[in-house]
Amino acid sequence: MEREHNLVPADKLWKRHLYRIIYRSDTRLGKLFDIVLLSLILVSTAIIMMESVPQLDRRYHYTFIILEWIISIFFTAEYSMRIAVIKNKRSYIFSFFGIIDFLALVPFYLSFFFPVTKYFLIFRMLRMLRIFRIFNLMDFMNDGYLIVRALKSSSRKIYIFLLFLIIFSVIVGSLMFMVEGGRQGFETIPQSIYWAVVTVTTVGYGDVSPITPMGKFFAVILMLAGYSIIAVPTGIVTAEMRNKRQNLEMICERCGNDDIDDDARYCKQCGKKLA
Repeated sequence: MEREHNLVPADKLWKRHLYRIIYRSDTRLGKLFDIVLLSLILVSTAIIMMESVPQLDRRYHYTFIILEWIISIFFTAEYSMRIAVIKNKRSYIFSFFGIIDFLALVPFYLSFFFPVTKYFLIFRMLRMLRIFRIFNLMDFMNDGYLIVRALKSSSRKIYIFLLFLIIFSVIVGSLMFMVEGGRQGFETIPQSIYWAVVTVTTVGYGDVSPITPMGKFFAVILMLAGYSIIAVPTGIVTAEMRNKRQNLEMICERCGNDDIDDDARYCKQCGKKLA
């Protein structure tokens, strides 16, 4: 081992050790580094939430500022080291986790000019996604990718459904404007459309409600329709998730190939027709 270290230039040797600590969790230092990182993310998130409470902010304002500076300097150094020790810097900077790491830093420096942007530091919670890699929970990440692929595959159907829902809400809102005769809450068509959206999604804030018998009748029809409307996108995504799961579990009976494309009808290795 010592001989191998002697053959490796010193500048590359420290980068190799640092890379192993920062990017991997198979060593004691690597896992300790990641646990410290996750702990600081939780502390930073707690500070942001407590700063929004006036009583706590008045009492511990300077303590919160000092802690934010310490944590942000640590994250800045960590982001810089991640770029320094990796060979393909562009692949990290524009990767999913690289963009999240960058977004976790920007609000702190923007807050020097726009103080309200410090609350965007809550995006640091997205860095908690690394917990799946740290504790070898990649099966959970695979399930997450399955959901993302299902949403992507069903996006066209959902877009069409949303377009129908927008048209439906505009028509119903306009009808309610005429039926209610411009009464309180229905003074304009946009306000009536707002009521229609709130009602059809079964949210029901209750801040606007019809008064006339005909308006109440329309409201009942819209409420009943809302249940079936909500079920449509749920059914679309569920069907796509089931199809994706079946494709992932599909294996060729002849050759055992499990690399099956979503729309494949024949095995790419042996040509056997798939069930």
